[in-house]
Amino acid sequence: MVKSKTKWVCQNCGYETAKYIGKCPECFAWGSFTEEIEQSNSKYEKTNPIDIGTVSLINEIKVDETFRLSTGFEEFDRVLGGGAVSGSVILIAGDPGIGKSTLVLQTALSFSNFGKKVLYVCAEESANQIKLRAQRVGVNSSNIFVYSQCELENIKIQVNNIKPDVLIIDSIQAVFDRNLSGGSGSVSQIRECTNIFTEIAKTKNITTVIIGHVTKDGNIAGPRVLEHMVDVVLHFEGDKYKTYRILRSIKNRFGCTNEIGIFNMSEDGLSEISNPSAIFLSEKTNAVSPGSTVIMACEGSRVITAEIQALVGITAYPAPRRVSNGIDYNRLLQILAVIEKRIGLKFSSSDVYVNITCGIEIDEPAADLGVALAIITCARDVVVNFDTAIIGEIGLSGEIRKVNNIEKRISEAQKLGFNKIIIPKGNLSKNINFNIDIIEVEKISDAVSACVYKK
Repeated sequence: MVKSKTKWVCQNCGYETAKYIGKCPECFAWGSFTEEIEQSNSKYEKTNPIDIGTVSLINEIKVDETFRLSTGFEEFDRVLGGGAVSGSVILIAGDPGIGKSTLVLQTALSFSNFGKKVLYVCAEESANQIKLRAQRVGVNSSNIFVYSQCELENIKIQVNNIKPDVLIIDSIQAVFDRNLSGGSGSVSQIRECTNIFTEIAKTKNITTVIIGHVTKDGNIAGPRVLEHMVDVVLHFEGDKYKTYRILRSIKNRFGCTNEIGIFNMSEDGLSEISNPSAIFLSEKTNAVSPGSTVIMACEGSRVITAEIQALVGITAYPAPRRVSNGIDYNRLLQILAVIEKRIGLKFSSSDVYVNITCGIEIDEPAADLGVALAIITCARDVVVNFDTAIIGEIGLSGEIRKVNNIEKRISEAQKLGFNKIIIPKGNLSKNINFNIDIIEVEKISDAVSACVYKK
């Protein structure tokens, strides 16, 4: 009797070892290893001949006019680089209840309206539950097929029978292959099932959309190799207590990365927001208050205008608190260190809270100066003019460093009605006439003098 070989696989990152260990040396997670049976591919290799494919000259390859499929949302098409590419595999991940299933269901309706046949595989819900959601968001089409199934072999059979143009898997963590060890959601199941769906998409030219879960840390559940197997990785994020949703491109083989699309969630489903800057600033009033600034941040190919609010207060506890919502926590600590050293403000006995309104997140360094001025104005009880926009990255010596796309940022500020904008010195090299007061600053102290006045 041949003894089957087993291995221990980390369910957090996919690291494999021959024996059980308590702490994963790759992701440092404790108690994340489960035992799985190693699979042999010898039978598959004997019974399935290898298709070596064909070789083509690059100048002889012709791209079909229908190479890209419109999703029906201009915001979604922008994130994808112009639409969904035929035969591509798109992975959409996000927190539970954020609206992933609603997004793909509305996208399926758009595909069907263009005459495409859609197979919606709901591995987590019944067909009746999908129908209830479809009625709520107004999805009704004779080209959308709903199949409630978790087993991979049955899904493959229906794909061969229906021959869809678009395949939607909701979600990959619920699909399993009976020939593999481990339950649904395990590393081996996610990896192998995704590999099969990728092979189906490439060989049959089926646009495949896969919904994935995320862990409590915000990472995509399953092995890290999952993101390398697919063509596009999108994160659907937002504050569940607010209506705004952001679709962010993490990886895109057919377009630029870090592109975003902004949607509004309502009872009737998702609707796109074509002018997010006006929406984000709609709640901002002209009332003069310390600790509030407006920044011009670039996300992909668009400029996002956001309001930064800061609150500095004396703490009664030995360890002061540092809280950041929408910006990187370590970046906030660095900005506070520069302010203490270059401006002279001390925060050793003060709590500091920084928040970007409307629940969005800004990662780029060009928001540094806006964050710093919000903190300084709150601490000194002075204000920044409400018609002033701020752009700039802060160096450790207190200098204001140049940022990219400066002309695009200034144009957006001018279009939104700002009268003054603060930018790094020497950043605007071209002789462009803008109908806005441009103030160039070299140090953080110059920016404080240029934009604030006493309350």
